Amino acid sequence: MPTDATTVPDLRRPLHWPVEPAQGGWYTPAEHAALAAAAEDSANWRTGWKPTAATVTFEEAFAGFCGARHAIACNSGGSALDMVLDALALRPGEEVISCAINFVGPHLAVIRHGGQLVLAEPDDTTLNLDVQDLARLFSARTRAILVTHWNGAMADLAPYLEVAARHPHPVHGPPVVIVDAARACGGRDSAGVRVGAGGQAWATVFSFESKKLMTTLGQGGMVTTSDPVLADRLRRARGYGGLEEWGTNRLMTKAQAQVGLIQLARLDAMNDARVEVAHTRTAALGDISELTVPPTLSGKRHLYYRHNLLVPQSWGAAGRDALMDTLANEYRVGSIISDPPTYRSHRLIADHTQGQRCPRADALADRLLCPILHPQLSDEEQTTINDAIRAATADIARTHPIS
Repeated sequence: MPTDATTVPDLRRPLHWPVEPAQGGWYTPAEHAALAAAAEDSANWRTGWKPTAATVTFEEAFAGFCGARHAIACNSGGSALDMVLDALALRPGEEVISCAINFVGPHLAVIRHGGQLVLAEPDDTTLNLDVQDLARLFSARTRAILVTHWNGAMADLAPYLEVAARHPHPVHGPPVVIVDAARACGGRDSAGVRVGAGGQAWATVFSFESKKLMTTLGQGGMVTTSDPVLADRLRRARGYGGLEEWGTNRLMTKAQAQVGLIQLARLDAMNDARVEVAHTRTAALGDISELTVPPTLSGKRHLYYRHNLLVPQSWGAAGRDALMDTLANEYRVGSIISDPPTYRSHRLIADHTQGQRCPRADALADRLLCPILHPQLSDEEQTTINDAIRAATADIARTHPIS
């Protein structure tokens, strides 16, 4: 089985710029002050670290930011999706359709909750779930569409909802839309609607893990929904089922919530800086015939969690790997393949989806690489990295001409 997701360049020299940032945003004295305040407030044995009003305040602020009726905080994005899938109560054989190009976490969650994962092709431009292929895959067993805003590129949800309405489940009605917005917090769709807003997805899941666009001390998660029944169910599920249902401890800490409030207030500014860096890179590389740059979408429709490049189809994986190795060894610039089809990077998914393969996803993944990008790179660093990508591409083009 290929190992694209963990592929790293052949490193003969140490990298100056790593394959990906260890932290997606950044902290200021305000976050440090919030953490200190949480520590001071928790020092008394009568108070401790137990989540308090700080968590509720963070949830209310996040719901208001997104335009959702409810926001439910928890300890990770993985826990958030687990709770949503628990509430969906999949029966054996019921299907969840999702794009093959994805992080493995959402697909593993579907399998763990007893669903049949059905893999769909990506759109050629955004690499988000292709609506036409989605329509082809519906069956009477389809319960949900799991949409990922891949690497920060926002997918409009209306077309998925329209397809779902045309293919109702015989018992449950139209399949629900569940959104993985782990890499797109703060984004907007083509109508200007913020990701996580009410009236569209049944549930939208966010991650505040360290590499994400905002982080609550390295881990944390949130679900937004406008369904009050689901919201109540999720609040019970994160605290041992509210003493009535099955559950476990998935609570967010007081410190995470207080730091999250500061990060949320700064999120748009951090995203704006990221978009500016990404657009600068796109402009710097846009004339290189061997590279396809990501689409330039205005209005926070692409937040560039990663800035993905595609090499020519004739280069394939061999040429892409050579480019990554050259970037690493000659120019000390790290890059990552984010993401190959999940059946190529995780054995359990490969076993579960035997017979399901997506040729378009495979071809795109063979061409994909994401060189390091972070909004805090200096102008000099940005120029150096962009020049390195140009020079390394020219190096490989001499031995891999476009056919």
